[in-house]
Amino acid sequence: MGIEEHYHSKKDRVFVRAIAGEYNLKQELARLRSLPRVRRGAEIRFVDGPQAYSKHYLEPKDGLGQTLHIHLEEYGPGGVSQKHGHVNEAAFYILDGRGYEIHDGIRYDWEAGDVVIVHNNCVHQHHNADPHRPARALVIKTKPMYMFMNMLFQKTVIPRPTEPTPEGVGFQPREEETLEPAAPLVETGAHTAHKED
Repeated sequence: MGIEEHYHSKKDRVFVRAIAGEYNLKQELARLRSLPRVRRGAEIRFVDGPQAYSKHYLEPKDGLGQTLHIHLEEYGPGGVSQKHGHVNEAAFYILDGRGYEIHDGIRYDWEAGDVVIVHNNCVHQHHNADPHRPARALVIKTKPMYMFMNMLFQKTVIPRPTEPTPEGVGFQPREEETLEPAAPLVETGAHTAHKED
């Protein structure tokens, strides 16, 4: 899979919808009220890969909202994301797995139940620390609002990998109906660890 096939490398993405045309708030309100309020996760497919996958639930291009970008990230066994930085903040709620971030050269470990905060203008990369199991995070960003305010800076330092990790060969992101629970946690004195099967 080449870089040009990645969702995040597309040049034609819609980050902020145009506010143009006839000024008719009543018509816009009617349009918004006619839209669905629930998006079915099973109807949205994962994109990217082969180490980091995304399922985009809400973006301005959908016409459902203008200020948020919400997506699900799935990191394959031992997978990493692109190394990048952007002006907007982001919050990653870790649904399962364990891993770590590198933010401006500092490592921050995480596991299921944690929330990872990516601060403004932070160069960062997401890492799945488990070479045998995937990890998953729900991501909430205000990128569209930042771009609307002309705070446009974003830079990729290292692109998403185009090859899977050795342990991740053949890995496909888990769809909702095939989700497996994360390994249970066991108390080991001063540390909490994942119980391996």
